[in-house]
Amino acid sequence: MGQGHTAPLYTVVAEGSITTPKGFTAGGIHCGLKKTTRNDLGAIVCEVPAAAAGVYTTNVFQAAPLKVTRESIGEGGRLRAVLVNSGNANACTGEQGEADAYEMRNKFAERVGIAADEVAVASTGVIGELLKMDKVRSGISELPAKLASDKQAAESFCQAILTTDLVQKMVCVSVEIDGQLIHIAGAAKGSGMIHPNMATMLGFVTTDAEIGSEALQQLLREATNHTFNMITVDGDTSTNDMLVAMASGLAGNSELNPQHEGWAAFGAALRHVCEVLAKAIARDGEGATKLVEVQVRGAVSDASAQAIAKTVIGSSLVKSAVFGADANWGRIIAAVGRAGEPVNPDTVDISLGSIVTLQQSRPVAFDEEKALEYLKGDTVVIHVDLHMEEGAATAWGCDLTYDYVRINAAYRT
Repeated sequence: MGQGHTAPLYTVVAEGSITTPKGFTAGGIHCGLKKTTRNDLGAIVCEVPAAAAGVYTTNVFQAAPLKVTRESIGEGGRLRAVLVNSGNANACTGEQGEADAYEMRNKFAERVGIAADEVAVASTGVIGELLKMDKVRSGISELPAKLASDKQAAESFCQAILTTDLVQKMVCVSVEIDGQLIHIAGAAKGSGMIHPNMATMLGFVTTDAEIGSEALQQLLREATNHTFNMITVDGDTSTNDMLVAMASGLAGNSELNPQHEGWAAFGAALRHVCEVLAKAIARDGEGATKLVEVQVRGAVSDASAQAIAKTVIGSSLVKSAVFGADANWGRIIAAVGRAGEPVNPDTVDISLGSIVTLQQSRPVAFDEEKALEYLKGDTVVIHVDLHMEEGAATAWGCDLTYDYVRINAAYRT
């Protein structure tokens, strides 16, 4: 809920989905891009032009769909639909891959009766292989009939965007602004090739709030910096990462902007949606058995705390120790020390949950059996206090297991 407030700023909608906000439908089908029978083509459609915003991978090699989506949103900050396929990333596929991405956009726009530049496109899967466009075309013809506003349709979309994910990732919250109940919902995929600065993840946010594209872009970027950019599974940043938000404006509130009294509440609700999805991606890391959270405080700045938290959460040695339930705090302090940020080597505290292992940079006797029991749980929280200034940050990841190697050793087969 809303942290630091006497009353919650927003409410989690337990049975909500990406189609709960007014104006949205969604759906998914299996068109044959995957060897399994799981859905592999999905779409979200808005009944009106929606204010849109996007955040993309920092990888130099950006997949063809990202170019198409940037172009669509850049035309006027409005979207009516997003079309997504899994099973093939359409990345590093040259001019043909780019032509295929544009064809996906154009054919879906024609099929649902909207302008081509109102459609975003996203893809995820194997890099370097051309799309089987005959199957994609067939799927685009069939998909509109599957679009609906119920939760089952939303779940069929969520299945369509998965690759090695084991679970669907979806969340919805509500917040009251101007006497109107506004909904914000999100769906995401991501399991491997996950690293801060966007990862092999696709995320989609829908809301019925009235908000302009620039204001939505500002809030989406801020939320991303504290959530999706604070997760890592394996230190690899993908070619396809994308987070797209669409606001239908049908809730009936006055337009949100930084001066609006509901701005903070809406921003907190959006950040919660992104945080839930980010943590779900980290927990569902390929082969993972537990979610790992690193909380850093006492740093010289929030940015410094972020860098340290991401270094600890990304350490293969730390991740391996967590998998083995080994309370090896030495690996944690080594990661803190190599983060390239200001650290006083005489004032660091480290705890595993409530178990203090290091105080003022000196070892503290602790119950190894109690630590073992804690580390065997499905969530492990590592606390690092630098005792310098007020900077703080939290990062999320997972343990590094034998199954991670097995999954990625045979990803294409």
